[in-house]
Amino acid sequence: MPHSDPEKPANLKTRIAVGRSPLGDRLKADELAESLSLKNLDVIRPKDINEFPVVLFLDEQGLGLQLTGKGAPGPVRAEFVTGKMGYRREHGGGAGQLVARAVGLQKTRADLHVVDATAGLGQDAFILASLGCRVTLFERNPVIHALLADGLARAALNTDCRLIVERMRLMAGSSVDWFEQAGSGAADVIYLDPMFPHRDKSALVKKEMQVFRTVVGDDDDSGHLLAAALACARYRVVVKRPRKAPAIDGPEPTTRIEGKSSRYDLYSIKALPAQ
Repeated sequence: MPHSDPEKPANLKTRIAVGRSPLGDRLKADELAESLSLKNLDVIRPKDINEFPVVLFLDEQGLGLQLTGKGAPGPVRAEFVTGKMGYRREHGGGAGQLVARAVGLQKTRADLHVVDATAGLGQDAFILASLGCRVTLFERNPVIHALLADGLARAALNTDCRLIVERMRLMAGSSVDWFEQAGSGAADVIYLDPMFPHRDKSALVKKEMQVFRTVVGDDDDSGHLLAAALACARYRVVVKRPRKAPAIDGPEPTTRIEGKSSRYDLYSIKALPAQ
């Protein structure tokens, strides 16, 4: 998910504002607007807003990122308890899921430390944590980071999700900086899902990508990110790509795992431990 350069405050100010419904947390809206240096519109209806293409919108369900204007789709949230992620947590297929196979969970019983370097809304990281991994998440875009922090905080209040969230640690800033400071072997597996021009026609993906591109844009430093990850990972680096997309600039993947719409390029460094 998104890993573009952090937006300059002036750019963010022209494209995004903070608002809330009558039931939205006023204090949290005030804090968000101040910390991100964004205009606070107070109580609004996103469909009535014309001067900003996107709003960070607080309502009784938490924080969402929403396109504005008439006919705009509903908010995009980091949601782990209900909906798609709730179903996947309960019926997702365990270690047989593609992302789990790519990380190597079918080959090892070790307590793996996975770094999700481009966390976005945290969905893959949550699945890996639900399967026993310790996951460090990096999301350097401050708006997406705020969404993810809100989603994890809400999930931590749920009995079924609390222990999963305890295995997840959200960090601010660039994962590349952490890789370079932490050094070789600091993470067992590093997981990358950089932004790419998706052409999936499903309504959910279209809505998410519309919002993300307004706030984030495409990644232009994926090759540097891969190189830094390879220098830091102990066992492997995993890169998620659209199925027909080219590989990231750099060495050829060791192997690939393909799904219907996505694939995982695996860069092996050494064999995973048996346990």
